[in-house]
Amino acid sequence: MAFKVAFIGAGSIGFTRRLLRDILSVPEFRDIEVAFTDINERNLDMVTKLCQRDIDANGLNIRIQSTLNRREALRGARYVFNLVRVGGLDAFKLDIEIPLKYGVDQCVGDTLCAGGIMYGQRGIPVMLDFCKDIREVAEPDCFFLNYANPNAMMTWAANHCGGVNTIGLCHGVQHGHRDIANALGLKQEEVDIICAGINHQTWYIQIKHKGEDMTGKLLEALEKHPTYSKTEKVRIDMLRRFGYFSTESNGHLSEYVPWYRKRPEEINDWIDVGSSWIHGETGGYLRVCTEGRNWFETDFPNWMNAAPHTYDPRKRSNEHGSHILEALETGRVYRGHFNVVNNGCITNLPDDAIVEVPGYVDANGISIPRVGDLPLGCAAVCNASIWVQRLAVKAAVEGNDLLLRQAMMMDPLVGAVCNPPEIWQLVDEMLVAQEQWLPQYGQAIAEAKQRLAAGNLIPTKESYQGAARLKVRSVEEMAQDRENATKNAAAADKA
Repeated sequence: MAFKVAFIGAGSIGFTRRLLRDILSVPEFRDIEVAFTDINERNLDMVTKLCQRDIDANGLNIRIQSTLNRREALRGARYVFNLVRVGGLDAFKLDIEIPLKYGVDQCVGDTLCAGGIMYGQRGIPVMLDFCKDIREVAEPDCFFLNYANPNAMMTWAANHCGGVNTIGLCHGVQHGHRDIANALGLKQEEVDIICAGINHQTWYIQIKHKGEDMTGKLLEALEKHPTYSKTEKVRIDMLRRFGYFSTESNGHLSEYVPWYRKRPEEINDWIDVGSSWIHGETGGYLRVCTEGRNWFETDFPNWMNAAPHTYDPRKRSNEHGSHILEALETGRVYRGHFNVVNNGCITNLPDDAIVEVPGYVDANGISIPRVGDLPLGCAAVCNASIWVQRLAVKAAVEGNDLLLRQAMMMDPLVGAVCNPPEIWQLVDEMLVAQEQWLPQYGQAIAEAKQRLAAGNLIPTKESYQGAARLKVRSVEEMAQDRENATKNAAAADKA
C-alpha cells in the first residue's frame, strides 16, 4: 500500500517513535511515505535519527522526509498526526505556576482548569493553521488524528472551525480498563467495557466479565485493593457518589471537579505522591516532562547506541492511531473509544460537543453507535466541563478575552478557589506572561499590561509551591537510575 503519513510536532520524544513503530508493524504498510515536521530543529533532528535508524534496522526502504516546512511535510498526506505542545515546557510552567499564586493547585493542567484553558488558547489558532494547510496541500479528504491536549477543545476547533475531518485520540480508556481488570483480579482481555462521556471524564457505563455485569462489584474491589485504595482516592470517591468509574488517573480527575483541591489543607487527604505523579502531585506532569526532556537531550548518544525498535505486530502499543489506519486501509475491523462530534450519540449531552465514545473502524470509515443517555449525575459532570470548553474554544478563535474570563469563572476548580476579581487578575497575568504565543489577544494584552502596571493589585502568594510539590531532579540524580529515567523520557504521553 502506498500513502503518506505526516507527523506535526514530530520532535515529541515518546509519541512519534512509538506511533511510527506501531504503524510500520502493519505488514501492508512497509512501503508508505513518512514525513516529520516540527519548529524545534534540534528535537526534530534527534527523533528523525532515532526513527530512521529503527527503519533501517528493520530492513524497510523508507526515508523519512524531515523538514521545518510544515506545508511540505503535509503535501499529499492521507493521514496527519498532531502531537504538538504549543509553547513547550516554558508555557507549561506558566500554566502551573501563575495559578498557584491564586491558590489553584493543579496536578496536570492540560485539559481543564486554568492551565488547560490557556493551553487551548495557545493551541487552537495553531490547530486552525494546520487545518488550512491540510485543506490546501494534503490529499483530498485527508484524515486528521489529534493527540494534542486539551484534546476535546483542539478537536472541537478543528471540526467546527477548521473544515477538516478530525478525530481525537487518547489512551485514558485503555489505562482505566487495565485498572478495572486488576482491581477485580481478572485479565484485561476478559473484561468487556463500554465508556462514554468527554475526554478525561469518560465513564465506564458497562463492565462485563463473561456476560456478568461487574459494575456493582467494582467499588468494594477498589476499596479493598492494597494499592488503588491509597492511590485512587478521588476516583473511588467519585465512583462511590456517582455510581460509575471515571477513566482518568487520580491527579487528572482531581482538578476537573470542584471538590478535592479547593482547600490546601485537604489536598493531601485525596492524593498520593509515593509512587507516581499521576496520583495528584502538584505540577507533577510538568516535573516529569521537564525531567524527560533534560534526560533525552543529555543522554541522546546512548539512545542511538541502544538496540533499535523491532517492528513486530505482537509488540504494538494500545495507542489507537495505527489500528485506525490499519482498519481504514485493509478493512480489518477495529473497535476503540474515540473523541468525535457528538451528533446525537450521547443524547443528554450537546450535539456539537466532542464526546469520547465507542467506535468501529473498517474500510467504510468510522462508525459510531448511539449510546443514549448517560446516567444523569455523570452527564451533569460532563456538561459543566463542556460549557468551559465551549467558552474557551470560542475565546481562542475570536481572541475574545471576556469569553476567556468567563471560561475561567465557569471552570469547576478555578471557580471553587477564586472569586471574580481574582479570576480577572489571574487572566491578566496569564495573558501578559504568554503574550508570545497569543497573537489573537493583542489588544486585550495591551489593556492587561496597563491594569497590572497601575498597581492596587489583589495580593497573591508569590512563593506558594502548592500542597504537594516535588523538586525537579537533576540529570545527575536521574543518572542513578538510568533505566527509569529513559523509560520516563520515552513514555508515549510526553508531547
